[in-house]
Amino acid sequence: MGRGKDKSGPLARRPDNSAFKQQRLPAWSPMLTANTVLPFFYFMASICMLLGVWLLLTVQSTQEIKMDYTEAGTCDKCFEKRKNVSKAGESCSCTVVLSVNKPFKGDVFFYYGLKNFHQNLRRYMDSRDDGQLVGRKKNLKNPSSYCEPFIKDQNGLPIAPCGAVANSIFNDSFTLTYHGSSGASVRVPLLRRGITWYTDKNVKFHNPKMDNLTLAQVFDGTAKPLYWHKPAYELDPISPNNNGFINDDLIVWMREAAFPNFKKLYGVLLRANKPFTQGLPAGNYTIDISYNFPVQYFRGRKEVVLTTLTWFGGQNHFLPIAYLVTSSLILLAAVILTVVWCKFGKNVKNMEE
Repeated sequence: MGRGKDKSGPLARRPDNSAFKQQRLPAWSPMLTANTVLPFFYFMASICMLLGVWLLLTVQSTQEIKMDYTEAGTCDKCFEKRKNVSKAGESCSCTVVLSVNKPFKGDVFFYYGLKNFHQNLRRYMDSRDDGQLVGRKKNLKNPSSYCEPFIKDQNGLPIAPCGAVANSIFNDSFTLTYHGSSGASVRVPLLRRGITWYTDKNVKFHNPKMDNLTLAQVFDGTAKPLYWHKPAYELDPISPNNNGFINDDLIVWMREAAFPNFKKLYGVLLRANKPFTQGLPAGNYTIDISYNFPVQYFRGRKEVVLTTLTWFGGQNHFLPIAYLVTSSLILLAAVILTVVWCKFGKNVKNMEE
């Protein structure tokens, strides 16, 4: 009787007799020598330095003015008023003066900024109902439990939009006025529509289907967030098509910031009529502010930012400086290696042999 194959022996565990499994494939192992490594180091240092200088010049071509208005001008009274919770619903207006010494040429963007406001906390970021924001009617009346404790008001009505993110929306408003050399005052036209991303306005945010109803009727049976002054269907009285979950200000706010100090777009200069066809002229400006958003509770600050943009964005020096620092480190390493090679090159060559 012939013996059967031993399937449990060492031969059964031997890899197949192929070039790949038996490691017979041709291979190339580079020899790292000074003649190959040092030119590469100098080349990478040159590339990083050129990119850093180019990006730095690009960033410096932008113009930017920041103003902290938390307690500036006549806003100190509003700041003190917002400390009182019982007066949170009362309106308060103030004015700050802004000087533009050099004309802003081209498109000018108006931002509001917050400091020490942490939108990146996990519980805060999760406190929203994306199904509600995308227009699902079942989520309108039955919000997700993620929205707790901002899911229902004191009367038990579901909140729309629910959650901590929507509840804490920034609700200051601004009116920018230009005071020309002739003494005339002109209101600066700001485009307040179309400031959102295409994917936000057309994919992530939708109002529920109206079915021949008005938007107010669709939202009937829901309550506004606790700290809102108006319900969602009345956010923009001038443009009814900008109400509900497709309101530009709401969409911009719902895109959470990654850092505690951030700015968000409020409007873009409308360059249709003089004297703003070329941009923002130099001169004195006043900003009339409807001061609603309190910052005392998180020790924050508020600011307005006027800036121009390039293809690279606004005035952000992090990436150019990072390239320049990287270039300096690579160049330093290359110089040290070159000195070592020049001093001990013969000994290293003997070691290689």
